Amino acid sequence: MSFIDNGISHLGKVIKTGYVQMELASEDGLFQRLDARIKVLFLAFFIIIVSLKKEILPEIVIALFVFSLTAISRLNLFNFYKKVIFLGFVFGFLIAFPSAFNIITRGEVILPVIHLSESYNLWIYHVPQTIGITREGMSVVIMLTLRVVNSVSLSFLILYTTSFPEIIRALKVFRAPDAILMVITLTYKYIFIFAKTVEDMYLAKKSRMVSSVNGKDARQWASGRITFMFRKTQQRCEELFKAMLSRGFSDSVRLYGFKRLGAPDWSAGVFLFCAGIIFLWI
Repeated sequence: MSFIDNGISHLGKVIKTGYVQMELASEDGLFQRLDARIKVLFLAFFIIIVSLKKEILPEIVIALFVFSLTAISRLNLFNFYKKVIFLGFVFGFLIAFPSAFNIITRGEVILPVIHLSESYNLWIYHVPQTIGITREGMSVVIMLTLRVVNSVSLSFLILYTTSFPEIIRALKVFRAPDAILMVITLTYKYIFIFAKTVEDMYLAKKSRMVSSVNGKDARQWASGRITFMFRKTQQRCEELFKAMLSRGFSDSVRLYGFKRLGAPDWSAGVFLFCAGIIFLWI
């Protein structure tokens, strides 16, 4: 049951990641001390800046700026950027890499790959005699990769330094729809319930085993648990909704006890805003 073991280990990591995120948010770092409203505005502002920039140099400068903020916030840089680089490679580089070839992006060929006997016309594409990577195409790939890396690093910086309830409170202050807030909250809570339930079922199964299980039986057990979890999810949703109605649930989310922004929050907010304006002009 090695593939099941691997799946259960990943579910365990989901639970661990949630608790680690809460612990990181309580550490004594720069962003941990800031108000969640400042951080949510910072995230939205800089995501827009990253999307608007059309040159590689400003994206590199933004990446270095986010790196410095991550270091000052005392996060584990290796674990942090290991995830960032992986997601940037998959959703940035790999997706955009075909556009580096002159079949899609015309330009100066800097790295020939294939030499054909003659050129061809396939539908709307012109296949040149020499297929290779162009300078313009590589610029597009690098640009998209940097955008993904910067966007992911900004998001992770906020998630790793802000507890989930504080993020919801900040979104409520900025008039996020209540329906979206409820969906996000219930989804976040159920992820941990789901992971814990699957882990308990697997441990109960394993504790009753006296010999190894072949691949067929393991797949049958996994498919049966998937069906069971699907039915249990539907039942749990109905029970939760009835419990919410019995306790006077309405279609609005009300949060109380917002504190005023202190001098450090205003100072950090002004600094980050000025930094964003500078990046817009680069």
